[in-house]
Amino acid sequence: MTDLKSSNIKPNAPITECIRCGICCEKGGPSFHLEDKHLIDKGIILSKYLFTIRKGELAHDNIKDELLPVSSDLIKIIGKKNSFICIFFNESKKKCRIYENRPVECRVLKCWDTLEIEKIYSKNRLTRKDLLSGIGGLWELIEDHQARCSYEKIKSMLQKYDSAKKNNLKNDILEIIRYDIQIRRLVVKKGGVDPEILDFLFGRPLTLTIKMFGMQVKREGDSYMLSSK
Repeated sequence: MTDLKSSNIKPNAPITECIRCGICCEKGGPSFHLEDKHLIDKGIILSKYLFTIRKGELAHDNIKDELLPVSSDLIKIIGKKNSFICIFFNESKKKCRIYENRPVECRVLKCWDTLEIEKIYSKNRLTRKDLLSGIGGLWELIEDHQARCSYEKIKSMLQKYDSAKKNNLKNDILEIIRYDIQIRRLVVKKGGVDPEILDFLFGRPLTLTIKMFGMQVKREGDSYMLSSK
């Protein structure tokens, strides 16, 4: 990779190689593909550095440049606290801390020529099933959570209920949100699961992602309230 400080690139000159500007790393970590499975299986990239965007959840499609519901799991590298910056990006040195073991999307990405990443972007995406289906008990729990907390299910409920049944709708959605909260607490307390991998196992909390439906959750003590944004 070319060192930006020592490069002779002129202002406004077309870019034909990586100049280590870091923009791609600052916009978010990559999504994983089947070719990357060994990185997680072998512990090269730990589960605590991953999170799952679940089927039906809105995510930014980098190729179409718009928010779209994903068609299957999207496993991604987390960002640094309160930012999209990839957790493995060294901002001061403009370097990737796992460069030799970087995922395939990072390997094929060329900001000056996106043809190669466009070819693989939506293909062979790695899912939680690929990684966790062999873990008895845990995988069944994840499947049950996915069924109960399905985004398609919530969307269907929103389409089904009319304004006259608004309170029923809120109660039913709150029941789903409470289950999402409780299962995370349960696997930590009873199963000894590391809290840092919850967003990988069960996706991002519904208390946050429910915003995609124009709603927000407020907590008052041990109670939760659902309201329109």
